[in-house]
Amino acid sequence: MDYHLKPLGKTCSSTGKDFVPGELVHSVIVEKNGQLIRMDFSEEAWSGPPEGAVGEWKLQVPEAVATGPKKIDPDALMQYFEQLYETPNQVQEKFLYVLALFLVQKRRLKLEGSRSEDQTSYLQLSGTHGEGNFDIRDQNLEEAEIEALQQQLNTQFLEEWE
Repeated sequence: MDYHLKPLGKTCSSTGKDFVPGELVHSVIVEKNGQLIRMDFSEEAWSGPPEGAVGEWKLQVPEAVATGPKKIDPDALMQYFEQLYETPNQVQEKFLYVLALFLVQKRRLKLEGSRSEDQTSYLQLSGTHGEGNFDIRDQNLEEAEIEALQQQLNTQFLEEWE
């Protein structure tokens, strides 16, 4: 039989006080209405296991794990790319180009070739999961402009996904 118990809580079940890293905590499993419930108690609030406790143990609150920068999901970016591609406008065309380059780098789009039309170059791309063919106009951007657009895209996505 599998048991699914919640992880260590953030507060004491008795006092409501927040746990701090390094603090000793007493955890118990109690059966209530046919379900197993985990309860966590601070050292000060601990007076022994409550009635009906199935199990108990003592642990130390772990240190907070430092999280690095959030990673942007290439599949979500691909959806955004397809939306931009379907409703192009001149303002977003540079974003679309930079996004296409990023998705090629992340191996979510693959470069099938290029073509020229009226002295304008186009990248011919396709999605690695069978998404259609995409012709993206080469924007001939300087490296600094590409970096600035990448930063704007990162900021936009992180704000939308938080």
